[in-house]
Amino acid sequence: MTKIAFIGAGSLGFTRKLARDIFTFPLLRDAELALMDIDAERLDFSCRAIKRIVELGDYPAKITATLDRVDALRDADAVLVTILAGSTDVWRHDIEIPKQSGVDINVGDTRGPAGIFRALRTIPVMLDIARDMERVCPNAVMLNYTNPMAMLCRALQRATAIRVTGLCHSVQGTAEMLARWIGAPMREITYTCAGINHLAWYLKYEWNGRNAYPLIRQAVAERPEVYNEEIVRNEMFLHLDYYVTESSGHNSEYNWWFRKRADLIEKYCTHGTGWNPGAHAYILKEYLEKDNTWKDEARQWFASDTPIKLERGQEYAAYIINALLGGEPFQFNGNVPNTNLVTNLPSDACVEVPVWVSRNGFEPVHVGALPPQCAALTNLQAQIEEMAVEAALTGDPRLVYHAIAHDPLTASVLSLAEIAQMVNQMFEQNRAHLPQFKNLRVKSL
Repeated sequence: MTKIAFIGAGSLGFTRKLARDIFTFPLLRDAELALMDIDAERLDFSCRAIKRIVELGDYPAKITATLDRVDALRDADAVLVTILAGSTDVWRHDIEIPKQSGVDINVGDTRGPAGIFRALRTIPVMLDIARDMERVCPNAVMLNYTNPMAMLCRALQRATAIRVTGLCHSVQGTAEMLARWIGAPMREITYTCAGINHLAWYLKYEWNGRNAYPLIRQAVAERPEVYNEEIVRNEMFLHLDYYVTESSGHNSEYNWWFRKRADLIEKYCTHGTGWNPGAHAYILKEYLEKDNTWKDEARQWFASDTPIKLERGQEYAAYIINALLGGEPFQFNGNVPNTNLVTNLPSDACVEVPVWVSRNGFEPVHVGALPPQCAALTNLQAQIEEMAVEAALTGDPRLVYHAIAHDPLTASVLSLAEIAQMVNQMFEQNRAHLPQFKNLRVKSL
């Protein structure tokens, strides 16, 4: 019996879908799913939900739930991680403090000052999980879904011995969106996508073996409904010639071009981002409401005779576990160390590239160089992430400041002295959540 541990199993919707997918593979029908969360109430809901899926599918699976992480991990073959280090009341300040300084962040979970402080809080927890794995399931593979993806995976790949890759749905999701825009069946689309998480680029995008970029450019340029669906990413594509992964809401804050002035936010970011335009509106409306409504949603789910379709979805995790156990080999875009895979990104940085997985393990694909206009922005963000990870591992607040000082959006709005002041405010707000830092202040310049 295969054992799969879910750490952060209280992520209700995501846990249900991943469990559903796992049971669709014959090799995994009888798997043991060991669910772990620090919230007993959410854990109970998840446990009962997955048992309901087992009942609906008549699967010979075993479902357990525990508040003890080591119990969940012991003898696991695979570990799925979907955690949040710190409550909404903690990480809302990652966006609100920069906003007070004029840095208008939209999502804030991946990079920039908000993403870096989320990484600083989360890396110690991820390292603890990995060290537990080294003791009680050293041969298991970790599949991480937690953001900030690249920084977390880089820290684990650098500081632990476990096998780990990070999974994000933005690659396949964007590929499907582009296919829809040009009227192509997804089964006829092939692509090569590489870079770093949320800043990977479709170096090739083909329909039946022919370059589909002219069709995409035509759709973006001539059909307002297509342009308005993803304004920021479409502007990037029209000017940089390659399409980038992840939503306009995220990408609007990863560069210098769209969020440094109120008029630019109105023109490019208020519509067609997939997110509410203001950081406060996004956090308070979307996430705080979820904190208050998840119980009602869970009850409605249980009240339905058919609360979930049992057909397999498109998330990578179940396909990867099946392949590792000897099932059909699978290709996905994963987050792995840059062992000369992308030649103009930093060595050993966490890159997102095509990966083959089979019983032999992970085999990342050598891609070569990114186009220079794409590499300039991607390389900068990779270098920033390298500084932030080094800071998290060593407890060096000066490196945190240096990383944020080079963030494109922050630097387009604030001076170096103003950035130092903002970083000190963020350190003070996070004092209780950064045990690796003995000193929580950037020294005066």
